Amino acid sequence: MQNTFDLEALQFPIGRFSCPTDIRREDLEHWKTSLREFPAQLNAVLQPLTPAQLNWHYRPEGWTIKQVVHHLADSHINAFTRLKLTLTEDAPVIRPYEEALWAQLPDGVKDDLTASLKIIEGIHERWFYLLNHLTETEWDKMYFHPQHQRLVGLKEMLGLYDWHGRHHLAHIRQAIFHEGNFNVQP
Repeated sequence: MQNTFDLEALQFPIGRFSCPTDIRREDLEHWKTSLREFPAQLNAVLQPLTPAQLNWHYRPEGWTIKQVVHHLADSHINAFTRLKLTLTEDAPVIRPYEEALWAQLPDGVKDDLTASLKIIEGIHERWFYLLNHLTETEWDKMYFHPQHQRLVGLKEMLGLYDWHGRHHLAHIRQAIFHEGNFNVQP
């Protein structure tokens, strides 16, 4: 009997990102707290895994757990850089990157997660600190995203990266739940 899976549900286990139209102070505080707690949550999920389990895919043709972790480091470095550019420039045009190609580079498939986990921990600590020191005027700043052809505000960005971390934690939990079943070719 062949398993059938809803690929959309596997790709977006917590749903697609949807930003509230009216972002409240409570939203920002919740997202900042989530960002601060993310490295510990990630470490807790990864700690019991064996090297073989780090090679489990979270969905058919999806990334392995280790690729997800390395992607989180890459992505959150870029997000932190975008934040700093936005704070120091007037509506900067950010530079997108080919995340799928980055995930195939030697450091994106590396078995040892130590460096990426250190990056995530350090970036999140600095990110949280900086976010807690923004003025109201700074919170209203925006950057231009050329892939989406629109301005993105720092408040929305914070919500997006709160979602991004939870999204990929769900991918890792999904890979663990399916115990490597997505590694088998049909």
